[in-house]
Order: sequence, then structure tokens, then C-alpha cells
Amino acid sequence: MLNLIIGKKGSGKTKVIIDKINSAVKDTNGCLVCIEKGETLRRSISYRVRWCDADQFFIDNFDAFYGFVAGILAGNYDIKEVYVDGILKIAGADFEALGRMLEKLDKLTGEEILITFTVSADVSELPSSVAKYID
Repeated sequence: MLNLIIGKKGSGKTKVIIDKINSAVKDTNGCLVCIEKGETLRRSISYRVRWCDADQFFIDNFDAFYGFVAGILAGNYDIKEVYVDGILKIAGADFEALGRMLEKLDKLTGEEILITFTVSADVSELPSSVAKYID
């Protein structure tokens, strides 16, 4: 299952995802993963969350991101939630490619795993392939 937090830069998306992560730590019975570009969230989230910097893994497009997430999920069947801050900073600002990747991830995760993304954009800019995942 996928969930998007949409808003322009400075609209509070990062604060929302930090709150969601720290709340999920208390409520989940599985593993949590946080992926971002850089270290903005690292000190704001629980140490019990597996934190990953996309730059360390040379993720620079949506295919690489999909492969990275698929590999993480294949390596740990206890992952219940994945949080991604700034997917457009990680993989690029191609909304059509984002939509294709979201569709593949939705099939991969089904109802078993929740992946939450922050997307810096106006809702009106997004194609329907992306907008259907907005929370």
C-alpha cells in the first residue's frame, strides 16, 4: 500500500513524515525503514528505524530506487513500513516515471507493507498515475 504526502517546499511535509515515523515505532510489530537524500531526518527519528541515505547507494533514478526497495524487502520479511522523504530529490522530477514506479511498488507491496513518500509538488501538477496515491 502506498501513501503520498504532497505539498510545496516549506509546507511541513518533513515534519508530518517525522511524526508518522515516530508514531509508527510505538505501534508496529515489525521493522521500519526510512530513506532520504542526506541526513535531515536521521537525528529526528527513533534509533529503532533503519535509516538509509540514498546517496550512499548511488540512487539517482526511479528504476534504481525501485530496485533498492525491492532488495530491502527481499532481504527482510519483517519490514512493515517504509518512509521516503523527498522522492523527487532522490530520483528526479519526472512525474510520469514516478507514476510508473509507484505502480510497480504498489504491486510489490500489496496490502502487506506501507510505503509513505513526501513529494514536493502542487497536486495540480501531478498526473493521475501519481495522484491516486495521495493520502
